[in-house]
Amino acid sequence: MSLEALLDSADPHAPLVERHLWLIQLIDWVRRGEPLSGTQYVVRLLATQPERRARVVALLAAFWRDTDVAALLADYGFSPRSSFLNELGERLRRKTLPGTPDTGDLARLFTLLFDDPNDDAWLARLDAATLAEMAVLWREALAEPTVSARTAGWREPFLDAIAYLVSQVRAAGMSPAFRGRLGTRVDDGIPDERDAGIPSQTVAAQLSDEQLGRQAFRQLGRAAERLHELSLTEAERPDGDNGPSTALLQEAQYLRALLDRCAQAASGLHGHLEAQGISVDLVFQIDQLCARCRRVEQLLEVILAPQPAPVLRNLLCELLEQGQRRRSVRALFSRHYAMLARKVAERSAETGEHYITRNRAEYRDMLRRAGGGGAVIAGTTYMKFAVVALGLSPFWAGLGAGLNYAVSFVIVQLLHWTVATKQPAMTAPAMAARLADTRTDEAVEGFVDEVAHLIRSQVAGIVGNLAVVGPLVLLAQVVAWWALGKPLISPAKAEYVLHSLTLLGPSLWYAAFTGVLLFASSIIAGWVENWFVLHRLDSALRWNPRIRLWLGADRAAYWAGWWRENISGLAANVSLGMMLGLVPVIASFLALPLDVRHVTLSMGQLMAAAGTLGPDVIHHPGFWWCAAAVPLTGLLNVGVSFVLALRVAVRSREVRVSDRARLRKAVWRRVRTQPLSFLFPPREAASASLAGSAAGPVEPRP
Repeated sequence: MSLEALLDSADPHAPLVERHLWLIQLIDWVRRGEPLSGTQYVVRLLATQPERRARVVALLAAFWRDTDVAALLADYGFSPRSSFLNELGERLRRKTLPGTPDTGDLARLFTLLFDDPNDDAWLARLDAATLAEMAVLWREALAEPTVSARTAGWREPFLDAIAYLVSQVRAAGMSPAFRGRLGTRVDDGIPDERDAGIPSQTVAAQLSDEQLGRQAFRQLGRAAERLHELSLTEAERPDGDNGPSTALLQEAQYLRALLDRCAQAASGLHGHLEAQGISVDLVFQIDQLCARCRRVEQLLEVILAPQPAPVLRNLLCELLEQGQRRRSVRALFSRHYAMLARKVAERSAETGEHYITRNRAEYRDMLRRAGGGGAVIAGTTYMKFAVVALGLSPFWAGLGAGLNYAVSFVIVQLLHWTVATKQPAMTAPAMAARLADTRTDEAVEGFVDEVAHLIRSQVAGIVGNLAVVGPLVLLAQVVAWWALGKPLISPAKAEYVLHSLTLLGPSLWYAAFTGVLLFASSIIAGWVENWFVLHRLDSALRWNPRIRLWLGADRAAYWAGWWRENISGLAANVSLGMMLGLVPVIASFLALPLDVRHVTLSMGQLMAAAGTLGPDVIHHPGFWWCAAAVPLTGLLNVGVSFVLALRVAVRSREVRVSDRARLRKAVWRRVRTQPLSFLFPPREAASASLAGSAAGPVEPRP
C-alpha cells in the first residue's frame, strides 16, 4: 500500500483494533526503506495536505484517549512478578505466543508497534526539525476536546505512571526480604518536618544520609502525591506553559533525592548477599527496584523539560532497549546468574586453595593424601563388581553403584585424603581468584606460578592415586587366589573390562564426559553451600532451642561449625557419586552414547582384570590398549573439568579478552623455558616450607 493510500485510510472512528493496525502499518512503511528519511517524508507530506493531517490528528487523539499510556510508562520493561522463575516463564511465553493489537494496554501494544531491534537507532537519529514537526502534530492531537479535558493535560499519564512506580518501589523496600537486610529500619525515621510547612528543598538539605535512609521508602508516597497536586495547580495557571514553578522544581528535587537513597539502599544489599549468600530472586528484585527508580527520574525529566520532545524521544529509545532486554531469555540468565556464579567460584576457591601445592613439603603431603584416596578406591572397585553381581535391574544397579561411589568419596573426605579428579573443579576458581589484577607483569607471572603449582598438584594427585589403587587391587586378587582358590571376579568380567576400557573404543569420549560430571559436582557443591549460608542453617543448628536441648550447647556449636566446614565437600562427593552411577543408566534409557570413565576406578578395574587373567595377561594386546587409555583418561577427566571450571571463574571475574591472551602467552613461555617446573617442586622452596610448617601442618579442608 502506498503512503497516500495509507494516510487516506486513517479513520478516527474505526474500532480500536483497526486504529492500532493502522499505526502498525504506518510504522512498518516508515521502517521499510530508510526510517529517518521515511519519517521526514511523512511529516512533510502531512504539513502540505490539511485534510489528511486533520484525519491523522484525530486518529492520534483517539489513540491517546483510548489507550492506557501510563501502563507503558510504568510497566513496560518490568516484571509484574518478583520471582526469577516466573519471569523466565513469562519471557518464554512472550517468545512463543503471538501478541494481539486488540488491547487498550499500550505496554502490550508497544511491542507490536516497535518489533524491530533497530527501532531505537533510527529514533535516536531524528533531527531537531523533524522532532519539532512531530511535536506540533502531537500538540494538535492533544488539543482535541476529548483529550484536553483531562485535569493535568498531556502530563496526566506521566504523573499516574510516577504514582504507580513509586508505590511499587515503596512496597518492595518495605517487603520482608528488604527490611530484614537493610542496615537501618525504613519505618522509624524522624518526623516529617515538611508537614510543618518547611519547604522540600530545605528538608532535603537538613536530612543526613542516615536519616534520609530511614525515611526514604516511607516518604516516597507523600512526595509523589505532593508532586501530583502541584502539577495540577500548574496546569490550571494561565501561564502554565511558561515552565514549572519553583515549588514544583523543589518537590521534584526532593523526590529525586528519595529515589537516589532508595536505589543506594537496594544496591547496598549486594554486599550483604556477598557475605550471607546469594538469592537469585532477591537479586532480581533489587534490579527491578533500581530500574523503577531510574524510570521515575526519566519521567520527571519529561514533565519538567521546557521542550519535552527531545527528552521524550530519549525515553522512547530507553523503553525500546529495555523491551529488547525483557524479551531476551539469555540476558535474564547472564545478568542474574553472574553474581551466583561468582559466589560459587569464590566458595570453591576457598576449598581449592587446599589442593594446590607450592613447595616440597606440600607436594609430599599431596602424594600421601592421594595414596590414601587410592586405598579407598581399591575397595570401591570390588564393591562395584559386587553390585553388578547382584543382577539388579539397570536403575537399581546404577543406584547401588552411585551409593558405592558416594560413600567412598565421603570416606576419603572425612579422612582428609584426596581423589585427584576432584581437584580441578575446585582449583580452577582458586586460580581465577588470582586474576583480580592482571595489569602488571608481576601479576601475570604470579598467575603462571599458580598454573605450575596446579599442574604439579594434579600430577601428584593422580600418581598417588594410581600408585596405591593398582597394587592394592592386584594384591587382593593374589590373596583371593591363595585363600579361596579363585579370583574375586570371573574371567568373563575380566574380559569385559578389557573390552570396555580399551583405547580403541569410546573410552576417551566417556572420559571427557566424566570431566563434565566432575565440573557439575563442583557447581552443585557451590550452590548447596550458598543455600546453606543463605538460610543461615549453621546459626539454626547452633542456636535452635530444640537442637540445643537435644545435643547440648557445646555439641550444637560443634556440629554447626562442622556442617559449615564440610557441607560443600559432602555435596560435591555425594552428587558426583550419584551421577557416576545413575547418569549412564539414564543415558542408556534415552539411547544416548554416554558412559563414565574415571581414571582411578579404571586403573582399579584393569588391575582386577589382570589379577583374574594371571601373568599371561601381559601378552594380551587388549591389556596394553587399556593401559594406554588410563593416562589419557586421567588427562581428560582433569582437563575438561578444569577448563569448564576456569571458564566460569574467569567470566565471574570479568577478565578481558586481551588479558586472557597475555596469560596464555606467559604460560606457553614458561612451558618452553622451564618445563620441569610443571612436574616437580622447586628446590629453593624447601627451606621456606619447613619454616612455614614449624607451627604444625595445615589441616586440608575436604
